[in-house]
Amino acid sequence: MWRDYLAFYETAVADDIYDSTFARLLGDDPHDFSCFVAESGGQLVGLTHYLFHRHAWKVEPVCYLQDLYARPQTRGTGVGRALIQAVYNEADRQGAASVYWLTQDFNETARKLYDRIGKKTPFIRYQRP
Repeated sequence: MWRDYLAFYETAVADDIYDSTFARLLGDDPHDFSCFVAESGGQLVGLTHYLFHRHAWKVEPVCYLQDLYARPQTRGTGVGRALIQAVYNEADRQGAASVYWLTQDFNETARKLYDRIGKKTPFIRYQRP
């Protein structure tokens, strides 16, 4: 399902990245990321990866929701919202000051959900080429 998520964003990663990602998900290092999955009828229909990190402007950690994916046939059924709520709940449980995430501007379906349950910020992301 993570490969489907990456394909949606027209990208792929090398096999060693898959190995590293899933080793971190299954490990017990609190600095690595965690995940939630959504199931329906015994089938995986969604996933989210998230992690906690320090923030220079806050005493408490913050939560970064890195990946969120719902299978196309389940979009609009509440899968994405439930996964985000699970992250919100875990962030509250761990005392995080905030939860944030990024998406691409063309991801209109997801942005409709995000506009309802989050607050769009004025930040523009830059990265090293």
